Amino acid sequence: MSRELWVTKRNGERATMDLEKIHKVVTWAAEGLENVSVSQVELKSQIQMYDGIRTEDIHETIIKAAADLISEETPDYQYHAARLAIFHLRKKAYGQFEPPALYDHVKKLVGMERYDAALLKDYSKEEFKTMDTFVEHGRDLGFSYAAVKQLEGKYLVQDRVAGKIYESAQFLYILVAACLFAHYPKATRLGYIERFYNAISTFKISLPTPIMSGIRTPTRQFSSCVLIECGDSLDSVNATSSAIIKYVSQRAGIGINAGRLRALGSPIRNGEAFHTGCIPFYKHFQTAVKSCSQGGVRGGAATLFYPIWHLEVEDLLVLKNNRGVEENRVRHLDYGVQFNKLMYQRMLKNENITLFSPSDVPGLYDAFFADQAEFERLYVNYESDASVRQRQLPALDLFTLFAKERASTGRIYLQNVDHCNTHSPFDPAVAPVRQSNLCLEIALPTKPLNNVNDAEGEIALCTLSAINLGTLNSLDELEELADLTVRALDSLLDYQDYPLPAAQKASMDRRTLGIGVINFAYYLAKNGVRYSDGSAKALTHRTFEALQYNLLKASVGLAKEFGACPKFNETTYAKGILPTDSYKKELDEVCNEPLACDWKTLRKDIQTHGLRNSTLTALMPSETSSQISNATNGIEPPRGLISIKSSKDGVLKQVVPEFERLKDQYELLWDIPSNQGYLELVGIMQKFIDQTISANTNYDPSRYPEGKVPVKQILKDMLTAYKLGVKTLYYHNTRDGASDQQMDITEEDCAGGACKI
Repeated sequence: MSRELWVTKRNGERATMDLEKIHKVVTWAAEGLENVSVSQVELKSQIQMYDGIRTEDIHETIIKAAADLISEETPDYQYHAARLAIFHLRKKAYGQFEPPALYDHVKKLVGMERYDAALLKDYSKEEFKTMDTFVEHGRDLGFSYAAVKQLEGKYLVQDRVAGKIYESAQFLYILVAACLFAHYPKATRLGYIERFYNAISTFKISLPTPIMSGIRTPTRQFSSCVLIECGDSLDSVNATSSAIIKYVSQRAGIGINAGRLRALGSPIRNGEAFHTGCIPFYKHFQTAVKSCSQGGVRGGAATLFYPIWHLEVEDLLVLKNNRGVEENRVRHLDYGVQFNKLMYQRMLKNENITLFSPSDVPGLYDAFFADQAEFERLYVNYESDASVRQRQLPALDLFTLFAKERASTGRIYLQNVDHCNTHSPFDPAVAPVRQSNLCLEIALPTKPLNNVNDAEGEIALCTLSAINLGTLNSLDELEELADLTVRALDSLLDYQDYPLPAAQKASMDRRTLGIGVINFAYYLAKNGVRYSDGSAKALTHRTFEALQYNLLKASVGLAKEFGACPKFNETTYAKGILPTDSYKKELDEVCNEPLACDWKTLRKDIQTHGLRNSTLTALMPSETSSQISNATNGIEPPRGLISIKSSKDGVLKQVVPEFERLKDQYELLWDIPSNQGYLELVGIMQKFIDQTISANTNYDPSRYPEGKVPVKQILKDMLTAYKLGVKTLYYHNTRDGASDQQMDITEEDCAGGACKI
């Protein structure tokens, strides 16, 4: 950097560029990092500088220069760029690199109405001083570049309109802890705050976007997932739409169950008119979902659910298809199609599936979830009743259409509703599960709303978090992490506000949590096992058994302190049934690992004391929150040792953990030969997970003749998942470069039961 340039300072003054100051910052950020060249970053930055450049733009130019150098040969630039970004971020937030005292910071931001005023009411100045001693601002320097950009873009308290940031990461973490344990006794709460702060700031526990961005602010809604069921009436449709808008505006992802809506042509008002069918109402819901952008934190999004036997299913399956016109497409929702054993059997036997409007077949829709034997009895009876409006299709045709649309859009999802109710923490006779959510990991009871203030309806909320498997040295560590996570999330249920009575009542009655995992791919790599060859089965079994066991144990502990959730009696746990009792026994053919935990004593404790929380586990995608922890996504294999991820701030490069040591141990997504090994691991997880799992299927067309993925393979994977007890399937991923033509699916591919397993 030899040219003399003028710069524009933050206060508007002009000054000569201080090259030495820049050099010191770039050098400081490189300390202890391998294969990082300060001069290369400076040279790359200089090219983009110009006379009169703002000092803020200089910082951003240098940061980008370092970030552009991230590669497999020089992975440590992810930390160099991150440190430079942290320096810049703190200067923007505080006007200097060193953060202020915690109490002064909180007082200032409460005065600006950026922080919740309750912070100053709940804690004394002396307690804030004590909390300040817990804070390790040096942990900011452990972030990767992708993590800092996600923090800056989504999580840190800021004025997005004016482009101002008001805090740095460690204040975020300590204040999340302070808010969550505010109601604990003064004698113990600072201890919990310190333990929880240490767990989240060292990435042992990962928090989702609504919690990270919302807690400590005046907005008090932190549930990641909201499940809303629509009844078959205009009042219910309008109430559902209002509920969607309320929750989309407060950062939640939405699941909409619209399976009850009657089909096109159904009589209304005693035959005075014909019903317009599902599609106009789906469009109405789409408008509600897209009406709010969640303040730039998350875009409004939803998945809508309906049964495979709905009379309009052929039109509903193509709603995301790029072909067609706007009048017959609803492309900005995702869809979850619901199956059960009878539907699979009809396909395997080359029989028909009979389609009905739920309004024409009393009892059938409810039995689809609550009682599989009763559903089959009613279904067969209605099929034989010529007076009932119905239409028959070859089951193979319908499954083929589903597979084709799932393949071409990637976002037509699958829910096995029988598994969601037979292997469930809820008694389906009184609290059936009738839907999932946007990411298909939540499975909770819902009831339709008749109006927006209807307290008799049930809107299900699930509050999420995840444990970072990559940080574990021993499964014994799960006991402490489980206790902290359950306590924190259970506290959040009482701390947050509820815009609608149906959501508040359901949350207080059931107190549902969904705790998952991140960094599974790294966990496998560092333990020397792989997705595809069966070597990870035993480890997966032991890990998820220990996870569920310790979470249940923690919830029993809370029940002893605060009481069981009011509707504990509507759970299968109340009957002494544990996940280890109700899983699909076919899974034992895949993995016969013995149980390692003391389930006998736990069963007795649950029946004696109850559970504070109806559900404890759900495996979510964790796309953004994994980046904060510099971890691999949820349970997914990475696509590359360096993943390229897009965000509103541009393209971010994320390097897998322990790249240098473990780069040959990772099994990358497109190196995995088929979905079989992955689905077997998901089945093993599902044995213990009481809700469900965001599990993807992945296809590389180049592995198949003529570069086309045969339908028999897609359907075989669906059947494999069903056989192993998997409740839901999320994305269908096709390797880049594949077009719709490469997913050429035909009936002949699966004729004669070729997909039977």
